Amino acid sequence: MALERALVRLLELTCGITIANVYYAQPLLPTIARELGIGPSAAGMLITVTQVGFACGLVFVVPLGDIIARRPLITTLLAIDAVALAVSAAASGPQVLGAAAILVGASSVVAQMVIPYAATLARPEHRGRTVATLMGALLLGVLLSRTFAGLVAEVSGWRWVYGVAAGVMAVMAATMYRMLPAGGREVDLGYAAQMRAVLRLARGEPVLRWRSLIGAAQFAMFSCFWSTVTFLLSGPPFGWSKAGIGLFALVGALGALCALGGGRLLDRRRTRLPVTGGAIVLLAGSFGVLAAGRSSLVWLVLGALLMDVCCQVVHVTNQAVIYDLVDAARSRLTTIYMTTYFFGGALGTAVGISAYDRYGWGGACAASAGFCGLAALGWLATYRHERPTAARLPAMSDQREN
Repeated sequence: MALERALVRLLELTCGITIANVYYAQPLLPTIARELGIGPSAAGMLITVTQVGFACGLVFVVPLGDIIARRPLITTLLAIDAVALAVSAAASGPQVLGAAAILVGASSVVAQMVIPYAATLARPEHRGRTVATLMGALLLGVLLSRTFAGLVAEVSGWRWVYGVAAGVMAVMAATMYRMLPAGGREVDLGYAAQMRAVLRLARGEPVLRWRSLIGAAQFAMFSCFWSTVTFLLSGPPFGWSKAGIGLFALVGALGALCALGGGRLLDRRRTRLPVTGGAIVLLAGSFGVLAAGRSSLVWLVLGALLMDVCCQVVHVTNQAVIYDLVDAARSRLTTIYMTTYFFGGALGTAVGISAYDRYGWGGACAASAGFCGLAALGWLATYRHERPTAARLPAMSDQREN
């Protein structure tokens, strides 16, 4: 089955709208902290538990994408997401809000279920382009979620952000039920067998393991920055409103354009190692620029642009590599890579907010830059495993297992 343009657009919309739910809280942290009477670190935990919930969904829910028909699975998860967002809007305290955040994160893994689905349907020579297109939509959802949350909260309060999101997800669930093609499961396995296959794949693919480590380090940097820049912009010398903080996220849109435009180039390259390595080096440099943005908006914008672009280059090249490792059951690849990726994001958020509490903006930038060293180690480790002609060999054995 060829990947039709209309289906690609639907999957893009699903990625962007669903992943946004995980990030609405970031520009709202100071407001939520004041209303609920908690400190910045406690408010920051709302992001951390959402990302942990997302990571748990990646471990236990995403593998179902290979063994259950996608239409009922995806629409059920979207409906659960809508309910969890509605509970968040009505939450009376941090405990209820935190519990709902875990469920929002776990059900929002729909965004990561449609990417391997699209990669499976796409022709091999177009796979990098297709993945990059969906990743661009996903990144726009991440970035525009902050803008949306800031603007809505400025007008109506932070609870309306979650209330509107709940309504959107309910509409999305109904739309996907009508529009997503009906079909059976891709792999004839039970859940326990599928989970064993995930573990076998993780043990047998060193490229997947090291690329997952690189992705985790990259997302830790990304999350560290976007979780702490909210506090920087809301305090002196900037003193920005919620709407202003939300609009600042638009500077990261260039990263989305990079992801959208880079897929064609990736399809033409035999190896993505030099691209990944160069992006990691530039990432380390971007935090030096960001540190200078403590009192200068110009440096802050320039550093954010460079950081976002490099993060997306690393992420898209990682996924282009791993989706070439097997020819079917790509939800297993997503489970391994994205679980590691989002645990990295949760760690980056926690470390970044703690560093900001103790050492200010400079400490947060130093903590972010420290994750670049971990990414560089992963790049050096995967260097000896990635071969342009060897990447397809594990797919043969994986198919025989099924």
